[in-house]
Amino acid sequence: MRDGPGWHTDGYGGGVTTETTPEPPAGGEAVPQPPRPERRHVVRRHHGDAFVDPYEWLRDADDPAVLAHLEAENAYTAARTSHLAGLRERLFAEIKDRTLETDLSVPTRHGGWWYYGRTVEGSQYPIQCRSPLASPTDWTPPVLDPDVAVPGEVVLLDANAEADGHDFFALGSFDVTPDGTRMLYAADTVGDERYTVRIRDLATGTTLPDEIPGTFAGATLSPDGRFVVYTTVDEAWRPDTVWLHELGTSPDADTRLFHESDERFWVGASFTRSERYLVIEVGSSVTSEEWLVDAADLRGAPRVVWPRRDGVEYSLSHAEVDGADTLFVLHNDGARDFELVRVPTAAPQDPPQVVVPHVPGVRLLGLTTFRDGGALEYRRDGLTRVGILTYASGSVYEIPFADPLYTVGLGDNPEWAPPLLRLGYGSFVTPGTVYDYEVGTGALLLRKQQPVLGGYDPADYGERRLWAAAADGTQIPVSLVWKRSFGDPGDAPRPVHLYGYGAYEASTDPSFSIARLSELDRGVVFAVAHVRGGGEMGREWYEDGKLDHKRNSFTDFVDVARHLVAQRVTTPDRLVAEGGSAGGLLMGAVANLAPELFAGVLAAVPFVDPLTSILDPTLPLTVIEWDEWGDPLHDPAAYAYMKSYAPYENVRDGLAYPRILAVTSLHDTRVLYVEPAKWVARLRDAGADALLKCEMAAGHGGVSGRYNAWRERAYELSWLLDVLGLS
Repeated sequence: MRDGPGWHTDGYGGGVTTETTPEPPAGGEAVPQPPRPERRHVVRRHHGDAFVDPYEWLRDADDPAVLAHLEAENAYTAARTSHLAGLRERLFAEIKDRTLETDLSVPTRHGGWWYYGRTVEGSQYPIQCRSPLASPTDWTPPVLDPDVAVPGEVVLLDANAEADGHDFFALGSFDVTPDGTRMLYAADTVGDERYTVRIRDLATGTTLPDEIPGTFAGATLSPDGRFVVYTTVDEAWRPDTVWLHELGTSPDADTRLFHESDERFWVGASFTRSERYLVIEVGSSVTSEEWLVDAADLRGAPRVVWPRRDGVEYSLSHAEVDGADTLFVLHNDGARDFELVRVPTAAPQDPPQVVVPHVPGVRLLGLTTFRDGGALEYRRDGLTRVGILTYASGSVYEIPFADPLYTVGLGDNPEWAPPLLRLGYGSFVTPGTVYDYEVGTGALLLRKQQPVLGGYDPADYGERRLWAAAADGTQIPVSLVWKRSFGDPGDAPRPVHLYGYGAYEASTDPSFSIARLSELDRGVVFAVAHVRGGGEMGREWYEDGKLDHKRNSFTDFVDVARHLVAQRVTTPDRLVAEGGSAGGLLMGAVANLAPELFAGVLAAVPFVDPLTSILDPTLPLTVIEWDEWGDPLHDPAAYAYMKSYAPYENVRDGLAYPRILAVTSLHDTRVLYVEPAKWVARLRDAGADALLKCEMAAGHGGVSGRYNAWRERAYELSWLLDVLGLS
């Protein structure tokens, strides 16, 4: 067992015990019994507090007893859910039958080529392709037919071939040089998010001998195709170093461009869209710093733009404005929801010129610069927005949309001077849509909408936002989507699937899901509780759900559930909650706070043992997470506060818990499998009906491959529908 600081053992033996299956009655079947891991008492001592943990030994993934326990858990869960096999197959078939399996994405222009992806019926992964432009003035993407060969098509990367022989496959990097001669890709075949970079010569189709293992996601080629810029992680899985690799040389000779020694910060690197500079980004949850390297001299010393100051975040974009080399900087220095300024590239610490001033409640998210203007992404009134920035005046024209709930954002726009701006758009009832916005005329050109087979009509479904009052009076936004033929929510109690996240300023925005239709068509209302800790309502919304305000996330979710019951949208016996990762922490907390409100809780890769993890700085992500959760290792108040809500520590014996399904992955490096494994074992001690499903060849995002992902979602939905009495 890899012990963290403050741990010592109180004497324990080895082994995993599993209760024997009783003999079945005559003509009956054996009743499956849950695995019961041995209780090995380990005591955690911090700040005068002692916590006895009987299951910390499950952390040692190299212990055969631990793997045996996980396999036993999977066998038990399989037995307990075997009656849902038929429903799982029906749900999988519904997802599959509604999906156009052989399809092509909308082509994106870059250099002399149109780039697009193919999916082929029966294949797990997409195929990356390109075809030549008809002419240099061709800006209208070709309409591609899956059944018709594309003239001049070149297959760049067939992920199905790359994945052959592997149980897991994921791309962490994919890049093509502007002249189209070289391609970079980086793959993970384990699920631990450590990628091997490879380079392909697109003129010959050969893979170059350059191979760089153990990289983090986001590797890129230099604009001239001579170099690879990539990052690596430290032992705590923190991206800490930026490297420069010259093609044709040994990776052992790579140049270390930048190293961040402060364990609170991570690093990344990317080229400006102008291709003039490499930007090295250094950041924590509350502070950032950026460095510039001239793309024409990548071995040159990086120079800082604004030296870091605690609590100040910023990001930059580059352009020429009136012939002057200019940096646009989005920052929160004295501007909680951020403002946009510009400074000379040669003297970035000169007094800035305000371009878009700070407006409380309008959260500026990012600026993408082009030769002739910019595209500003921001949030207002809980919805995403895109505006066109005019450099000369600083004015922003917001692209209008009529739907009451929607999500809009920039798509892939690699060209420096395009007449069109690629946008992605969707809602709970509007399938994912690709538009090109014509900047000169304001025309919104529909390029493609996600096909839904079987006669889908968005008019058959409704969506709305309502507001639930939290205990402190804060109004919490709640999004609902339902099938109209079952009546409007509130007409009579209905089964409800309530989703939540609430951390890292991440927002759960309206989006379409083919898999969700299988719920809606069975009468389920899908709801999202936009709790504090997310970013839906601006920076203050996030700050009110982190650190010593974290409990607001949990009580907000409970108050939303109570509101839905009070408004006759549902009843507790017809309400299932779901969340994943930090949203899994939310699930564990609300199960302890208000178990009587829920019939079931679905927790995916749940962060349910946060105090143990955040106390150990050797574990992945721990130190850089202190800005989000607090530092319980050095701060007694942070320790006490986290212990007051940590799901694992607060499981209570005899509490009438709802049914619980926890889904995890053995190779997850973000939330280790041990957290849900310990949680489920402790819940069973308390008398809860809890199941654990551990994918043995997957990572934080679950299984890889679209068919595998559909089957995984069908599995989760079958359990959820069973809890709701709809199986």
